[in-house]
Amino acid sequence: MRKKVLVTEPIPETVKSYLQEHVALTTWDSVEQISREKLLAEISNYHGLITAKDHVDDELLQKAEQLEVVSNISVGYDNFDVQALNRFKVIATHTPYVLDETVADLIFGLILSSARRITELDQYVKQGKWNNAVDETLFGRNVHHKKLGIIGMGRIGEKVARRAKLGFEMDVTYYNRSRKEKVEKELGVIYQDFATLLEQSDFILLMTPLTKETFHLIDAKAFDKMKKTCFFINASRGKIVDEAAMIHALEEKQIAGAGLDVFEQEPVGTNNPLLQMNNVVTLPHIGSATSETREEMKFFAAKNMLQGLSGEKPEAIIKELQ
Repeated sequence: MRKKVLVTEPIPETVKSYLQEHVALTTWDSVEQISREKLLAEISNYHGLITAKDHVDDELLQKAEQLEVVSNISVGYDNFDVQALNRFKVIATHTPYVLDETVADLIFGLILSSARRITELDQYVKQGKWNNAVDETLFGRNVHHKKLGIIGMGRIGEKVARRAKLGFEMDVTYYNRSRKEKVEKELGVIYQDFATLLEQSDFILLMTPLTKETFHLIDAKAFDKMKKTCFFINASRGKIVDEAAMIHALEEKQIAGAGLDVFEQEPVGTNNPLLQMNNVVTLPHIGSATSETREEMKFFAAKNMLQGLSGEKPEAIIKELQ
């Protein structure tokens, strides 16, 4: 009998066909997330779960009597309780590599939009306010030859650093848990301690994973260290930033602006002050969201699933379970 797999995200027909060749497939095709109650009621029937948002924790795993593999359609996996997965001996995978270039493109879009006020000035024109010569009140800031500090020099950080160095001739520094000497030699980027990077950067890009150690890593003290001309960019996870502290820093003009693809609460609340700030670019957690990349991620997640269910070692097991 074929093993059963539940997919709780809409997937392309190409990926469905690929899975159906090997397993008995059930898909959740709604853009609305499957309810927790329904997932818990159904999960005991399945050997595999492919997801992007559902929390895989003790509560779910206790009900998932047959579960062998969970495959996340994402690089990050803060929706997984790694210790629980280890206790229940369930394989867990994610989808690194395939989205690196796409997310790096979006990050540079945030950098450029923030510094050159692109989204703000787009609305200025569309609202009919452009009725005379452009004056200094509409001026932005240069990106080329400025200093970019990257907090978290993973694969995406490296792609951004390459764009910054080779495309915009920026001075790039980084802070990471470990030195990346190969990247330093290849790209000419410089390692800095956390405090110095905060103090000296014209643009700060946050790209660390969300862990217990990085929760609210960027807090009021961190914003206090930043230049008043600094732009803060976050395309990692919203909870790494103390959002109240960031709002205060923006309101008090402690920093020049922000480009955000992630928030502490998602979807972001309509009463969030960030949505009323002209110097903040806000996106709906869309870093990897191009048609090509999302299909590739879902295919990769399916491949990880089939490898795990067949007894092979999946290509991208999360590092804590390797």
